[in-house]
Amino acid sequence: MRVGFRDFIAAAACLGVAVAVNPGAASAADLGLMTSGRGGCSEIVFVCENGRAYPLCPIAVSIAGEVVTASLYTSPHRATHVRLIPMGVGYRYAGRGVWLDGKRENALLNFGNHSQIACTIQHS
Repeated sequence: MRVGFRDFIAAAACLGVAVAVNPGAASAADLGLMTSGRGGCSEIVFVCENGRAYPLCPIAVSIAGEVVTASLYTSPHRATHVRLIPMGVGYRYAGRGVWLDGKRENALLNFGNHSQIACTIQHS
């Protein structure tokens, strides 16, 4: 038990020295993440059969260009935080009470278990 604790303290001390030497070593750019505000919302818009458009505003993007987390605007002033869930085929963005299932430019927007709307992605 003492050996494990001593090793833990030694590792923590080394990590502290490494961070002190190079404090900006692990920035968001190094991880391939980009953040954007409300201004990036017009890039990806889900246009649905109910006649409405739902913008997807990226918060974090992977190095490969996949949107990892985003805000899905379900009304002009109300956004739901959604996160990419890995799927075998296609994609799923899920948040509290809402999720998008899709493949390529076709998607299904789900509001709870009983409301589903067909949508297509429109890139600007």
